[in-house]
Amino acid sequence: MKISAFDIRVGNLIEYQNKLWRVLKTQHVKPGKGGAFMQVEMKETTVGTKLNERFRSNDKVEKAHVEQRAMQYLYQEASGHVFMDTGTYDQITIAAEDIEHQLGFLLPNEEVQISFHNEKPISVELPANVVLEVVETEAAVKGQTASGSGKPARLETDITVSVPTFVNVGDKIKVNTETGEYVERAN
Repeated sequence: MKISAFDIRVGNLIEYQNKLWRVLKTQHVKPGKGGAFMQVEMKETTVGTKLNERFRSNDKVEKAHVEQRAMQYLYQEASGHVFMDTGTYDQITIAAEDIEHQLGFLLPNEEVQISFHNEKPISVELPANVVLEVVETEAAVKGQTASGSGKPARLETDITVSVPTFVNVGDKIKVNTETGEYVERAN
């Protein structure tokens, strides 16, 4: 679908120069002399190269058609991580380097949203928070709870987060998947 350059928004996926780009920043510029234009900073989805491009007011760009599918994380294998479509039971494998920043929040049977462009997976969207078990942390010392400072805790997926001093080994905690921060103790 073609859209006007002035309709480009942060987060959009656009097809430009036969590649798929994610829009990082946009700025509408109206100089004193000449026509207005849109300054757009984009990142290529497969390689990660950045591009700053200037689009004039009459330019049209192709907005990428992206399909969201509910999928379930199954397991890790040598070639990557396996996900199953919850509707068709088809399985796909995504390379570890494509989702390396999200691996610490993935547990088997976790429901995620995967975006597809031309039947190729381009991104994994995790739930806002996940519940993980604490497998290693320092023991709380009596009287230390008033300090308000946290302590490091290693979780079952091998990531480390800062938790309040009252959290112990075996506790389940809720972690924000965007920031990687402790939210609350879970039941």
